Amino acid sequence: MSWLVLVLSGFLETVWAAALGASKGFSKLVPSITFGVALVLSMCGLAYALREIPLGTGYAVWVGIGAIGTAIYGMVALGDPAGVARISCLVLIVAGVVGLKLLH
Repeated sequence: MSWLVLVLSGFLETVWAAALGASKGFSKLVPSITFGVALVLSMCGLAYALREIPLGTGYAVWVGIGAIGTAIYGMVALGDPAGVARISCLVLIVAGVVGLKLLH
């Protein structure tokens, strides 16, 4: 259960990061509220997962999922560059996250 919560919390990190950008410095209400709710839920999920998953592993997986999700969102929705080198680096992050899960 802790791993499922950790993965969902990582996805929520992507949500709050995207909402933070969309809030334009907290000047837009709906993205600002989305940011706050997603941030609190993401942190609560991380805290819950860390009761059973070691801190270093849990935090690295959480950040990795958030970073990958945010980068993909940027490339798909915001037109961020999606070159071979950039995607290769994201694949390496995925490999690291999967490796941490397998070694746990």
